[in-house]
Amino acid sequence: MTPTPRLSRRGLLAAAAALPLAGCNATRLLDAGRPPNLYTLTPAREFSAGLPRVPWQLLVETPLSNTAINTTRIALGQDGNRITYFADANWIDTAPEMVQLLLVESLENSNRIVAVGIEASGLRSDFVLKTDLRDFAADYGAGAPGTGIPAAMVRINAKLVRMPRRTIVASDTFEAQVPAAGPNFAQVIQAFDTALETVLRRVVEWTLRQGAANTDLDPLATASR
Repeated sequence: MTPTPRLSRRGLLAAAAALPLAGCNATRLLDAGRPPNLYTLTPAREFSAGLPRVPWQLLVETPLSNTAINTTRIALGQDGNRITYFADANWIDTAPEMVQLLLVESLENSNRIVAVGIEASGLRSDFVLKTDLRDFAADYGAGAPGTGIPAAMVRINAKLVRMPRRTIVASDTFEAQVPAAGPNFAQVIQAFDTALETVLRRVVEWTLRQGAANTDLDPLATASR
């Protein structure tokens, strides 16, 4: 059965069937005469002890990415100079939009921040979190040689910007590489889920700590709200 957006994230993960691990192009998907299966991932829910509780509001911008990642298609990574994708399987949103919403949900799950939202929320923020989604693919070159099993690669660069002067107060890069437990598609999706959860947790903890350290950097920011 093809998953739909109405299913829970865990349900979508559990429903991941063994699909061909072969590259495809948009023409092949259209010619198949059927929509691709849809998949999503889960937010971070567990965090390190002792995270600061912060009194400010945060706006999370949509991550920047190159066009190979800014798509609903699930990337296999690079084959020479060519980007390949899994056949008949898509993310539920474009990768940057999905990561943005999962990052907001992860921050909310920390229970350490007054308010967090996306650009469309109209939130008047004390900080803005800008991110670049630089890797988001199942890389067969990173897996164990000769096994045909990929590793999920996730890499995000984050910049925390203090408002209203738009001063960058911190910048760092977070990445995770998680080998799939096996070659079937459900195991590849689970590796993606673990890799992204690891990166989201690190970004959330870094954001809270860096924001707490810079809360009093510019008293005009709080006065402007």
